Amino acid sequence: MKISSEPQIAFSRLSAEGLRAINKLLAGVSSDHTRRAYTRDLMYLTAWKRLRFDADLAWPESQDVVLAFVQDHTIDLVGRPKTDRAVATATTLIEHGLRRSLARPAPTTLNRCLAAWRTFHRLRNLEDPFGTPSVRQARAEARRLVTRHANSKSAHPITRDVLEILLSTCTDSRRGSRDRAILMLGWASGGRRRSEIVSLRREDVDLKDFEQNDLIWLSPPDTRIGDASPQLVLKGRAARALVQWIEIGEIEDGPLFRPISKADRVLPRQLSPDAIYQIVKRRLKLAGLPGDYATPHGLRSGFLTQAALDGTPIQAAIQLSRHQTLAQAQRYYADVEMADNPATDLLE
Repeated sequence: MKISSEPQIAFSRLSAEGLRAINKLLAGVSSDHTRRAYTRDLMYLTAWKRLRFDADLAWPESQDVVLAFVQDHTIDLVGRPKTDRAVATATTLIEHGLRRSLARPAPTTLNRCLAAWRTFHRLRNLEDPFGTPSVRQARAEARRLVTRHANSKSAHPITRDVLEILLSTCTDSRRGSRDRAILMLGWASGGRRRSEIVSLRREDVDLKDFEQNDLIWLSPPDTRIGDASPQLVLKGRAARALVQWIEIGEIEDGPLFRPISKADRVLPRQLSPDAIYQIVKRRLKLAGLPGDYATPHGLRSGFLTQAALDGTPIQAAIQLSRHQTLAQAQRYYADVEMADNPATDLLE
């Protein structure tokens, strides 16, 4: 199977020499399944390097290019400036369906692409740029980040009672109004992820039904697939808290949630996902709870746990939480049901 020279993003600016090199590499692969997998990875690698360095893949590749690839696929690009080269590259890849979102890709994506890249170097007996100390160190850091991410699940769910305690620490200042709106939106709209909260823009907030019904329609992008998703609803206190922040923060367009300077000025850029973590941590401490009592994921797990405690059908809850499968949300319901199981009281 030859790589077409039709104007695909991955190969639209690929030189004739680069095209021949890729076809030559694929010619040595006998399995159709493996050939398809390698074609996909080479397409991605070629597109990434063309966009990032305006050059074709080199054989052997330089350590600096490999290092940049590892770094670009290790960090979370959500919230970083659009002028950042890694962000600009990823954005174009998303537009052409080669990358899902600006969020940090799954470790398997990085590992698979590197494995294919390295295999082609070995097949041609080329110098290996993948085992240098710098690349090994970057990959070790990637593994550490994955471990931290895996451990970032909240130690405790932020159920309604805990949320109320956190909200009690929020004053009507700009910072207090912003944090109140973040906490209430993050919880009441179904337990939004950090990346979803910070990616919201003023244009995603529809206030047409607010004055009459205390109701706001939200159209957040799905940060996992880089696409628009069905609208969500924010009602009552949560809706009023968001409107208060929009008015106090004078948010007319652009990022919905923004940093606030020490001089109490609302800055034009959007918050980073880490800022949501710091906001939750600060509110926990102000409420007299340990800073590590919960993480932003506690808003998500707390929403589902509270839904289970209140007897809300799980199908209704995941309409808001947007869990991809029933099984992903079921464990929160299972934990609550187990606690209420009369068999647990047999020793009473």
